[in-house]
Amino acid sequence: MIDLRSDTLTRPTEAMREAMARAEVGDDVYGEDPTVLALQERVAGMFGHEAALFTPTGSMANVLAVASVVSPGEEVLCDSSAHIARAELGAHGAISGITMRTWTGERGQVDLAAIESMYAPDMGPFFVRTAAVSVENTHNFAGGTVLPIDDLRDLRAWADTTGTKLHLDGARLWNAHVATGTPLADYGRIADVLAVCLSKGLGAPIGSLMIGSADAIDLARVRRKRMGGGMRQVGVLAAAGAYALDHHVDRLADDHVHARLLGEALGLDPATVDTNIVVVDRPDAASFVAAAADEGVRIATVGPRAVRLVTHLDVTPADADRAAVVLSRLAAR
Repeated sequence: MIDLRSDTLTRPTEAMREAMARAEVGDDVYGEDPTVLALQERVAGMFGHEAALFTPTGSMANVLAVASVVSPGEEVLCDSSAHIARAELGAHGAISGITMRTWTGERGQVDLAAIESMYAPDMGPFFVRTAAVSVENTHNFAGGTVLPIDDLRDLRAWADTTGTKLHLDGARLWNAHVATGTPLADYGRIADVLAVCLSKGLGAPIGSLMIGSADAIDLARVRRKRMGGGMRQVGVLAAAGAYALDHHVDRLADDHVHARLLGEALGLDPATVDTNIVVVDRPDAASFVAAAADEGVRIATVGPRAVRLVTHLDVTPADADRAAVVLSRLAAR
């Protein structure tokens, strides 16, 4: 079975397992796990920020990051199909007490004009205040699209004029970096706080990081514990993330090649497939997914008419070729 439902399905390689087994550990709640501390310092430095915090999930990293720049009763603006709005089970409202308003951008892109029109300054005890804007790069439900760095810089410039904070959901920011060559530090300069994931394209079995100022991370550490996210000898997991950073970033280019092949098989212009995610409109989405599974290719629905395929570390060139043949035949029926 070729499983293209998500890049979260990757399994740790034997070399990664060996790195995990050798990891030096300590109690991370006490801040004494050396492998975690090294990973946090390394990732913060990669993005040009002061500090980072290891979390079990990307959703937790996003909740902590957004809460560090948006207080209860304030709002964050984001795209209508953003992961924080659509796929985190309302956690930002349920846990952090914040609200959201959304714009709808073409292929998940930044719509600065819409953001400017939606922005709500502090107008006293009458209206919700816009505290932050959140952007997602790459954009999952838009099909792994990359947000151009110039658009993000324009957004940063506008945010600076209004005092608005920027949150970057960078779960797959590694893919944007590899696809465009944009340095990670350039993305880091855009955001006040960001979150990156190790357990998607990079292939670690678990783990994300919130990145920001030292003060923001100190507060997030308290909130993480309150949410049940305090972890003990978690260096065995951080070691997997460190191994992934050493060995699995550049190879993301292979996933992008495979995704373009699959997109073309489904009738898309391969030039529109930016990274490792393909989303296609299918009025028969559920039956199409079932038919593909019957022929040994697992894909997923992400809406009544939307089918998603995600390439990853465990999808070989031969797998991509065979999946393309199957999906092309099914699409032609």
